[in-house]
Amino acid sequence: MNLLKWGVMALGLAFGAAGASPAAAQAVQVERSGNVYHVAVCAHGNPNGTARCHAHVVTDARGSPRNGKLSPNLVPSGYGPSDLRSAYGISANGTATIAIVDAYGYNNAESDLATYRAQYGLPACTTANGCFKKIDQNGSTRYPRMDTGWAQESALDLDMASAMCPGCKLILVEATSPTYGNLATAVRTAAAQPGVVAISNSYGGGESGSQGYESAYNQPGKAVTVSTGDSGYGVQFPASSPHVIAVGGTHLTRAGNSRGWSETAWSAGGSGCSSIYAKPSFQGDPLCTNRMEADVSAVGDPNTGVSVYGPVSRNTSGWLVFGGTSVSAPLIGGIYGVTGHGPGDAHAIYQASSSAFNDVTSGSNGSCGGTYFCAAQSGYDGPTGRGTPNGTTAF
Repeated sequence: MNLLKWGVMALGLAFGAAGASPAAAQAVQVERSGNVYHVAVCAHGNPNGTARCHAHVVTDARGSPRNGKLSPNLVPSGYGPSDLRSAYGISANGTATIAIVDAYGYNNAESDLATYRAQYGLPACTTANGCFKKIDQNGSTRYPRMDTGWAQESALDLDMASAMCPGCKLILVEATSPTYGNLATAVRTAAAQPGVVAISNSYGGGESGSQGYESAYNQPGKAVTVSTGDSGYGVQFPASSPHVIAVGGTHLTRAGNSRGWSETAWSAGGSGCSSIYAKPSFQGDPLCTNRMEADVSAVGDPNTGVSVYGPVSRNTSGWLVFGGTSVSAPLIGGIYGVTGHGPGDAHAIYQASSSAFNDVTSGSNGSCGGTYFCAAQSGYDGPTGRGTPNGTTAF
């Protein structure tokens, strides 16, 4: 489904409720996917050497976030844990530890997570029972200042990891700011935490100047998942690192087939051929001589968004609906939590049988001469990689 730019609106109008990152102190765009309006919670146009988060909150036509719960007595709108586990054939649970890396602070992370998990009957995950932990980029508790947009990203990440692996422990690592240096430090800190098998990263930026930070994402024994972006066809770092699992986005709907679900490539999910990083040995696609992204994919279109409980403003939380490859990266991280495997890169995804994936064969995220760089096809393609999970075999 094509992504249509709806218009540019003043920051105070579009993000009066949602809040925006400090780097986005200009204007934001209300975008449209099908009949659904949405706003990037970290605005486009971040400076070189920084990353922006890839979460999109569903809004009304004016850019104000829509209440994701229709009434106090109804379940939230957007896909919940049972929907997502059904769509991707996940029936098992796990007990591993998943780390979430984001920038800035999130004051109500633990209480918001408790509300989400209670709504869906997931076991409590608290500091008191040893399930939840929040640290700064150096592993201490000197948390950075609150930023509503990045806090919304963190809420989405925590909820998606919970949805796929309700029994997993969660560590939120808060980088001081979204510079490549601070985020790299946070990733190294996440990798050093006991028991961590997966590290989810839902952010990205340009490849230029990224080489000095790429080694932080090389974490043998850890599955480092990274979202491929929300700007359509075009490479982003750290998804272009050969050492990560690059996760694209799809449009996910219920269907009358044997699976019960159907997917197409999300028109704004990222993909492409790196201009910097060498092709890993496990990739064999013919046209890209360097690292190609994505490796795998999951739901990302805000038009088929997920339910999240998180910040509506700096001081208020509520039910929201989110999309973006910020959904798919922690979702895949949650599946690695279920298996307890930390492959260190995407090699197992390429070695797995085709039956381990739901092949996504239609949809496009841009113009690339009709090649697999931006167009979904049978087998491997850029926007969706090898496809979406069909159980845990590939992970």
